[in-house]
Formats: sequence, structure tokens, C-alpha cells
Amino acid sequence: MIARIGLLVATVCVSAASSLLAQGPPGPPGPPRSPKAAAPVDLTGYWVSVIAEDWRWRMVTPLKGDAASIPITPESRKLVDAWDPAKDEAASVQCKAYGAAGVMRLPGRVHITWQDDTTLKLETDAGTQTRLFRFGGTPPPTEKPSWQGYSVANWERPPATPGAPPTLPIFATRIGTRGRSLEVTTTHLRPGYLRKNGVPYGDKVSLTEYFDYYKEPNGDEWFTVTTIVRDPQYLNGPFITSSDFKKEPDGSKWRPTPCTAR
Repeated sequence: MIARIGLLVATVCVSAASSLLAQGPPGPPGPPRSPKAAAPVDLTGYWVSVIAEDWRWRMVTPLKGDAASIPITPESRKLVDAWDPAKDEAASVQCKAYGAAGVMRLPGRVHITWQDDTTLKLETDAGTQTRLFRFGGTPPPTEKPSWQGYSVANWERPPATPGAPPTLPIFATRIGTRGRSLEVTTTHLRPGYLRKNGVPYGDKVSLTEYFDYYKEPNGDEWFTVTTIVRDPQYLNGPFITSSDFKKEPDGSKWRPTPCTAR
């Protein structure tokens, strides 16, 4: 009986080997997929911010001097207390609160599309701003600071061990939640505001964002963007926030509005 089983196993192995030989060696790997084709989730469409926390700092312009919850430096405190929107208007810098480090906290809508196979475009109706997330790119040496800066993006990898929780972005580079996250790093930012009441960030600021997509059992689609702002000049430590966006069926509620200083 044992001899028969051994003979059967040997026959199967020889047959499998013959089949593989008959197929020939594997062909060369195909070209790598573009970031658009390799996207683990679809972030395109119209999304509205759902503000369930920090209402007093997001839905209205905060009171002058209110920098609560932001780890500001003494140098920053002087600027916060001296904020004057009329001066910003006179200097034509009404968009200081609409830069990349602050615009995702403002109430309103965003419209996300693919500009091309390697560039994801995010437009805001608040301030009529446009952000470009470039996959595989690096800032050119001649890149000039701007409100939205230069953003480099990549799709996060799933955990190395199935079921392993992601590491916290506060302490280290995070591994995404089963590859459903978009990571964006932004530099070359023009100095602006973290809040509309003049809480500043400077030209040495760096911005890291994680866009996590999820779908409710009822079919509603959401993404949460976790934003980490680091500024050696105006912050004593990282300023971390999370902002929720819900997908809308179309752009019928899209209302682009210009930047305002107040």
C-alpha cells in the first residue's frame, strides 16, 4: 500500500514538472502600473467637510489671540496677538489661511480628480485653491514657495504582518491600514496661517498628510485626512489634526469662493 502511494506521488510530481517544462520559462515582467492604475482606493469625486469637533476654530474665524490646542512658541504668540486682518487685506495676502497647512480644516468642499496618470489634483471651493499630489516626484531645485507648496505622494503599503496595527505617524513613518491610505508630504510652502485668526507657520514648515478611505455598511463613502504640521520656528512640537470628508453624489453644491482675511 505504501509503495503504491509513493508511486502515485512520484507520478504526479513528474507530470507537474513535465507540464511546467512544456510551458517554457516565464516571460519578462510587464511594465509597472501607473499610480492611477495601481490606486488601492478611488478618492476622486466631490467631498464635503463634516465638522463634528473644533467647531469654534473651524466654522467661524476664532477670536484674536485664540491659539488654544496649538503648541506655539513665544515668537508665534507675538504674531497671534498682533494679528490684523486689515493689514493682510492691504498687503493682498488674504489667502494666508488657505495654504496647504490650513486649508483642509476650513469648512467647504473638495473636488479630487486625476490630472494625469501620476498626478492627483485636489481643488477646494474655499479660497479656490488647487493642490497637486505628484507620485514619484521630487521638488525641482528652482521650486518657489507658494500657498500650496510642492506635494509628493505615494500609496501606503499594507502591514508586513497580516492584522498588525499601523505604527503611529507621530513617532515614525506609518505603514498604512491594509494599503488603503494615501501619504502626501508637502514642502516649499509660503508662510501662512494654521487658523484664520493669524496663528502662523513659516517658510521652514513641513506637512505630512494621510488620507484614509473607508466605506460604511450603508454605502456612504468617507475619507479622513490626518495632518501633521512641523515648524521649528513657530511650533514647539508637531501640530496634529484629523478632518473628515463625506462623498457627495455630484458637484451640484460646489460653490468656489475667493479667499477672505476675516
